Amino acid sequence: MNRDKSMLLIIVQLLLLAALFMVEWTNQPQGMLRGVLFSMLIFVTGSLLFIRIQLRSKLRSVGLALKRAVQGNANTRILTNDNPIVEEVIFSINELIEHIAKVQVQSVRSEAARKSLLTNISHDIRTPLTSIIGYVDALKDNIPASPEEREQFVQVISNKAVALKELIDEIFHLAKLDADEIPLKVESVDAAELAREAVISFLPELDQHKIELRVGLPEEKCMVLVDRLSLLRILNNLIKNAIQYGKEGKVLGIELMQTSHSYQFSIWDKGAGIAEQDVMNIFDRMYRADRSRSTLNGSSGLGLAISKALVEKNGGAIWLESEPGIRTTFNFTIPKAGITSHSNIPNQVG
Repeated sequence: MNRDKSMLLIIVQLLLLAALFMVEWTNQPQGMLRGVLFSMLIFVTGSLLFIRIQLRSKLRSVGLALKRAVQGNANTRILTNDNPIVEEVIFSINELIEHIAKVQVQSVRSEAARKSLLTNISHDIRTPLTSIIGYVDALKDNIPASPEEREQFVQVISNKAVALKELIDEIFHLAKLDADEIPLKVESVDAAELAREAVISFLPELDQHKIELRVGLPEEKCMVLVDRLSLLRILNNLIKNAIQYGKEGKVLGIELMQTSHSYQFSIWDKGAGIAEQDVMNIFDRMYRADRSRSTLNGSSGLGLAISKALVEKNGGAIWLESEPGIRTTFNFTIPKAGITSHSNIPNQVG
């Protein structure tokens, strides 16, 4: 172990002062006064030495704690002492260790989510591909006995291929959102008019399933600060989700309300709803409360995750309220034009 030069100098200084004290005490007429002064110097020097020893001990414990944190023990915390300078450093180190702990937890969750995402994606890609290959092989073997059956086979292949393309498109879109590679053209947009535009595109589907549409959109302009394409995609995703899983209730509603700093959209249905244990996870990627039903409906499970990402990128918040069998509502907020932040919304999910 290398010697501490500064400590060695302090010890030498202490010894020299002690020697001077002895010389002055024995040979000078005013030895008593000078002796007192030298005694004070010796005391001060001794105090500095003691403080130095304490500081070295504390720094050694800080170093050991940091080593434990680096090795993965994020529960390590360093106790403070009465030295203001050292306390400031210790507080900063404890904050750093706490941040490391949060990063570790987030890393574990991200890894688990990544594995789950890859598993679900591989399943959702393999299923339509297997079906497409099966129907193609059947056509090659001339299994369809009539032109009508052949046409049905071709239609199934086409539907599966379209669904597969939509899934891949959503995967790439979500990846671009994560990488922040999608530029947002934020502008002042009439939210009520854009909602009407979104609803109109779903009228044929609503009519097909005999779903009653209940609209609560203000006649006056509701200007929000948002990327227009993002808002349109959010509305389309949520309306599509409500139709897929709420069509048994035969009612779909869309409402727009004003808060102090934002406008709040509510898209609701009276379908089967979402169980309480699934509410907290509904915006997770590829999460589906009923996988078999989702597969039948052609849902990729990414629409809600994309909606959440787009809402947050546009400065809003999104959450879910569901009473199974009674009413399920997806709510999200978008800041008003001229407002850069949204008000806090209670009971937010995700």
